[in-house]
Amino acid sequence: MPTAASHLAALGAAPVHRSRADEVYEQLKRDVSEFKLVPGDRFTETEISERLGVSRTPVRQALFRMQHEGFVEVLFRSGWRVLPFDFNQFEELYDLRMVLETTAAHRLCEDALKVNPAVLDELAAIWLVSPEQRSSDTVQVAQWDEAFHCALVVAAGNAEMARVHRDVTERIRVIRRLDFTKQPRIDATFEEHAKILKAIQRKRGDQAALLLRSHIQTSQAEVRKITLHQVHLARQMGAGTG
Repeated sequence: MPTAASHLAALGAAPVHRSRADEVYEQLKRDVSEFKLVPGDRFTETEISERLGVSRTPVRQALFRMQHEGFVEVLFRSGWRVLPFDFNQFEELYDLRMVLETTAAHRLCEDALKVNPAVLDELAAIWLVSPEQRSSDTVQVAQWDEAFHCALVVAAGNAEMARVHRDVTERIRVIRRLDFTKQPRIDATFEEHAKILKAIQRKRGDQAALLLRSHIQTSQAEVRKITLHQVHLARQMGAGTG
């Protein structure tokens, strides 16, 4: 079966040179999305630099970047703190996802000849399988879920849409992965992705868009139920640490 990494590689992002600050930034973002750093956690630049084996300069640059994006805040003479989730912002980002992904679904069905069939075949190998063949690995399913939605938008052929969608995906990753700590949500994701994929394969744009909208709205509703207790529980269980 294809791996999540193969799907993410298939998104076609060109390799770019990364500075040490970029590497620290990406690691800290992973720490947040994998619940190693959760809202309310406090830390110092020295602690991060020692843990990652780098100087404080790239750590500071990475943290200021994360501060600009609303993930952390600097505390006067007390280091840094992970900020609480901004649920209003998550709500808006899910709305933006709906616009981008339903538009992509229509484009995929209208311009079917431009779509690389291998993309849909790889997605089908994961999502169009019998229940006993489905993965129950929460980390893997979360990665596959991201790859599924990103692959659809990339396949639609609009580079700017894909860029904005990647940014949205990164910003909601931490909250989205909490959706895969419950088996019923994993089962529902397999069922809903299969229906969306079949509609696209049959070039039924309106149906695919409607299914995508419903799918995203369900996830959006689950986000509204998330509590800080669930976040700390996810950290204790090691959720999302892949």
